[in-house]
Amino acid sequence: MSAPHSPAGAGDQSADKPWGGRFEGPTNKFVEEFTASVQFDRRLYAHDIQGSIAHATMLAAAGVLGAEERDQIVAGLQQIRAEIDAGRFQWSVALEDVHMNVESVLTARIGEVGKKLHTARSRNDQVATDIRLWLRDEIDVLTGGLERLLTALIDLAEREADTVLPGFTHLQAAQPISFGHHLLAWFEMLMRDRERLADCRKRVDALPLGAGALAGTTFPIKREMTAELLGFSRICENSLDAVADRDFAIEFCSVGALMMVHFSRMAEELVLWSSQQFAFIELDDAFCTGSSMMPQKKNPDVPELVRGKSGRVIGHLIALLTLMKSQPLAYNKDNQEDKEPLFDTVDTLAGCLRAFGDLVPGITVKRARMREATRAGFTTATDFADYLVRLGVPFRDAHAVVGAAVRSAIAKGCELQDLPLAELQQLEPRITDAVFQALDIDAALAARDHRGGTAPARVRAACQAARARLGG
Repeated sequence: MSAPHSPAGAGDQSADKPWGGRFEGPTNKFVEEFTASVQFDRRLYAHDIQGSIAHATMLAAAGVLGAEERDQIVAGLQQIRAEIDAGRFQWSVALEDVHMNVESVLTARIGEVGKKLHTARSRNDQVATDIRLWLRDEIDVLTGGLERLLTALIDLAEREADTVLPGFTHLQAAQPISFGHHLLAWFEMLMRDRERLADCRKRVDALPLGAGALAGTTFPIKREMTAELLGFSRICENSLDAVADRDFAIEFCSVGALMMVHFSRMAEELVLWSSQQFAFIELDDAFCTGSSMMPQKKNPDVPELVRGKSGRVIGHLIALLTLMKSQPLAYNKDNQEDKEPLFDTVDTLAGCLRAFGDLVPGITVKRARMREATRAGFTTATDFADYLVRLGVPFRDAHAVVGAAVRSAIAKGCELQDLPLAELQQLEPRITDAVFQALDIDAALAARDHRGGTAPARVRAACQAARARLGG
């Protein structure tokens, strides 16, 4: 076997490789580099070693390894993990992947005993186990980051429960809403993402180890024991499926893509709101950049970049779906291409969660500007129509009356509440000065006092309920 610390490209004889017994000629050097995955799958090292320690422990319990052999293997693996942690481990492309790099160094150090570690397993079930272990941990980390952002949204929503914002449809001012209510809409989107992450984790949490290359093993293994050692809630029930399945990775990337769509929608509104045209909020300087040419610029680069990164995660989902769509059972080399999209999806989600988790608490809300924009957009027109309905006017007739009032206000360059009572009574004689209460923004906001409504009291109650849901 080639020296485990040899530089990339060394030891190119196939017979020098762990699988090279039936080969006579060398592996083409380009093919060796083209088919290697250690450049990116080395990040699985901690989980690879964790799985190997559990496997060795199980083999000893099954009588396949002796206790002393198990202890030598475990000690050697722990030493290798410490070296990798410290950055002292030399990786070799010639050894293809994280599994062979670790195993080769282990064998070089403890001798023949190291060669026994791979008894009753294949790299097929080994890598499937590594990825599940790694992804399970990453889901837990991402969930923590998501909960931090959700908490920040609740905090800001509670603070801004009384702040009036024009709600939009078609990006046209529609009705008055509480800014806190709008933030809680973001909260609801991301809470569903949290639920999807938790649900996805259930399907990640199954042990493939013991499936071997595809058909299991002839050794008396104890798969339930290995699952318990690695904290898996169950084992994969079919050996073919265990090594060939990447549904869990696709499902995770699907959750990630949808989460990024939500982040992108949030980012779009942050970009709009922080523009001079809207001027509803100001982002902290720490999350913006300037222009190399225009000294007045303050660009919302962080939300813009989050918005842009949604494309790459959506692309990763499509890549994984395409990767799997034509593969026969069981394992195929194609599956080496599953890792980079999965890794980058996790990294992108983590970065965006940190960016938004840091950015949201520092948002400065321009309440007066929001109120001005709400007042200027005829946003209480629906409340005017509702007022007429309460007088006995059929809604369709009320709709026409208010539409005529809006035309008049546009012609005069004023708002509905600025029209004289006498002019309104020409449109509908039953109108009294009580109409101006219906046209009041704060009254319109407070009137939507039902569960899920935008009344400030309901927003504060929703914030309390949101904290309870998040805690649960």
